Amino acid sequence: MALKTPQDTLTLDPVAMNVVNRVAAGSQLGGELRFDGGLLVQGDLSGLLHVNGNLIVWTGGVVRGRIRVTGDLYLFGRLGSPDAGPNATTLECQGMAYVANSGISTGTLMARRLQLYEGADLQGPFKTLKLGDKLPVLHDVHTGKS
Repeated sequence: MALKTPQDTLTLDPVAMNVVNRVAAGSQLGGELRFDGGLLVQGDLSGLLHVNGNLIVWTGGVVRGRIRVTGDLYLFGRLGSPDAGPNATTLECQGMAYVANSGISTGTLMARRLQLYEGADLQGPFKTLKLGDKLPVLHDVHTGKS
């Protein structure tokens, strides 16, 4: 007798989610960057990042560095580098973090809530944020560079 479970479905509507920014596949973008509105990452994005909205890391997309997201995170690609430690990439998500079956996180992921889908690969640490948590402002975080 086979046990069947209902399949979770994650539906994204970029227009309704106000995803107005995009890093296209094959693109590499890095530095101290701010995005107003949602962001879709299909390429490689790294640095000190602030997303004022939802962040979607698509399959094949990579995000590295210090990231703050005021909305939700949808991880279909990679958070962090496979050859770096969990502290090399830190993502703070003020909303819900969804990690799909293709999503891989080797960085530190902090979010109010977490939804893992079957096959999701959460290798780095995860911390649940509480309403009263006071995290350092991104530019106050020491990156280890002089």
